[in-house]
Amino acid sequence: MSPTQLQKTLRKALAEMPKISLHDHLDGGLRPHTMIELAEAAGHQLPSTNVEELTAWFSTKANSGSLPEYLECFAHTTAVMQSAEALERIAKEAVEDLAADGVIYAELRWAPEQHLDGGLTLQDTVDAVQAGIEAGMSAAGGRILVTQLLTAMRHADRSQEIAELTIANLGRGLDAEGNTGFGVVGFDIAGAEDGFPPSRFVKAFDHLAQHLVPVTVHAGEAAGVDSIHDALFSGRALRLGHGVRIAEDLNVTDEHVEFGSVAQWVLDRGIPLELCPSSNVQTGALASFGGTAADHPLPLLYGLNFNTTINTDNRLLSVTTLTEELARAAENFEFSFDDLLAMQINAAEAAFVDFDTRAALVDRLILGWQ
Repeated sequence: MSPTQLQKTLRKALAEMPKISLHDHLDGGLRPHTMIELAEAAGHQLPSTNVEELTAWFSTKANSGSLPEYLECFAHTTAVMQSAEALERIAKEAVEDLAADGVIYAELRWAPEQHLDGGLTLQDTVDAVQAGIEAGMSAAGGRILVTQLLTAMRHADRSQEIAELTIANLGRGLDAEGNTGFGVVGFDIAGAEDGFPPSRFVKAFDHLAQHLVPVTVHAGEAAGVDSIHDALFSGRALRLGHGVRIAEDLNVTDEHVEFGSVAQWVLDRGIPLELCPSSNVQTGALASFGGTAADHPLPLLYGLNFNTTINTDNRLLSVTTLTEELARAAENFEFSFDDLLAMQINAAEAAFVDFDTRAALVDRLILGWQ
């Protein structure tokens, strides 16, 4: 069998496996043709109105090697997400796309504060996204459960508002069978990491902790170990969004690995790392390791028993799916199916849903991957 045939066989097999997606941005996964339709209706000018050209523009921009430049792509995606109808459609399509990729549980993260230009309130935006999610789950025939993570933007000053919005909507949603207790499941901060540490939002994090709201924090992507430490201390993060630069706190020699204090804490406490391999290359998060996909510390972290998970980050910008991310990891690092399943189980156990739901997800993974 040729290498190309092997790649196709691997992807076909992985596409049929049930999967868990913890780190997927709603505004980073739009269908290009949907963007074009919505942009025309909104009067927004895109770089191109040709699907192939627009896809290529996002890919080129995203491969700049700079997180700030990478984030410029969202000026176009969020511009077409300023009405309830647009938010509902985009959320529904995101669920359909994830289900088509074999994802059985996903947390879609997005920032309500970025979708108010059309006159919506913060609550309006949450309601619209939830309506789209529930419509998408229904269309998928109950094969997927999708929840929301509400994100506050680091460069803005609305973290307290978004924390309160998260608390007000926690668990207010349905799964595909009409069971309650889902909807919004947690809180996140995102955006320009360097220069905007979690300590700026400590009041919001304290408020969330008082209400027992799970938190994940983007850290260890554009900034290093100090950012991760602050996410754990100020943010009380239960998971690390990306967290890839935790490997900078490891001193690796041919015969020994010396752990820094932050790396040791993350390992000992089993803090899940929401690694996004393709995105980590694009944003320059791997600069200190060499910068290429082959330099990603994923195999090192996995081999040292860190709680590693594999995610897409932004499916549009990275031209990827969870199947594709798993396949690339298998090819780049010779991971076996057992290795990939182990990281999928890590993701299921790290989900911000109740214990019984997590256990059921693990059961579905094991059965589907046998």
